[in-house]
Amino acid sequence: MSQIRYIISDASKKIDVEPHVLRYWEDELGIKIPRNEMGHRYYREQDIEMFKGIKLLKEQGFQLRAIKMVLSDISKIGQLDEKSMSMLKDELNAQVLTLEQTASEQVLKECLEEVGQALEEENERCYNGLSHKEEELFPPEEDKMTQFKVIMSTLIMDALRENNKELSGVVGTVVSESVLKEMDYMMRMKEEREEERFKKLDEAIRSRQKSRREVAATEEKEKKKKKGFFSKKKKSDAV
Repeated sequence: MSQIRYIISDASKKIDVEPHVLRYWEDELGIKIPRNEMGHRYYREQDIEMFKGIKLLKEQGFQLRAIKMVLSDISKIGQLDEKSMSMLKDELNAQVLTLEQTASEQVLKECLEEVGQALEEENERCYNGLSHKEEELFPPEEDKMTQFKVIMSTLIMDALRENNKELSGVVGTVVSESVLKEMDYMMRMKEEREEERFKKLDEAIRSRQKSRREVAATEEKEKKKKKGFFSKKKKSDAV
């Protein structure tokens, strides 16, 4: 007897969920549903029963990540009494929360380390670039800080985009808010340090330029004195 195959629309009706819900559960739980020669999903009776079990646990308050932990035993769990199922739900959901918090902290740490390193490297390039342009007219302090903020914002957004998949899949909104708060704090600290750094650099450069002008002025005075001395000497010789 040939095995009955259900297309996704028929399967979703038997499970009493929308087709997009089935696809979502498949992706989140890592379920491999077979496909026919045309590449379309088809569902067997055992697949239907499994998804009915998933639906039951969802209705009982199980998180999908908790369901994933016990997916291979889902038929047995569906036979538990109400009290036992409630205890299992609380235990598994608590484990999921612990795992998410641990993963969140790790991803946040890696993200901040990456951004921090990028900031330091960019700061060093900015500082070295300014050091090699002592003779140029420096823009006002506000303009420099505006340029600095733009550079830093770009670096931060790039780093967040690179980590976006992990951040959205594991961390979620809570950690995203934490990242933004950390970024805001980091930006303020960087701005303060860079402002002081630019200020000291400007002072050092202006001091050097002032010293050069004073030396040049002194040399000019010496030239004039010598010129005046020789002029007087010529007049004296002529008399």
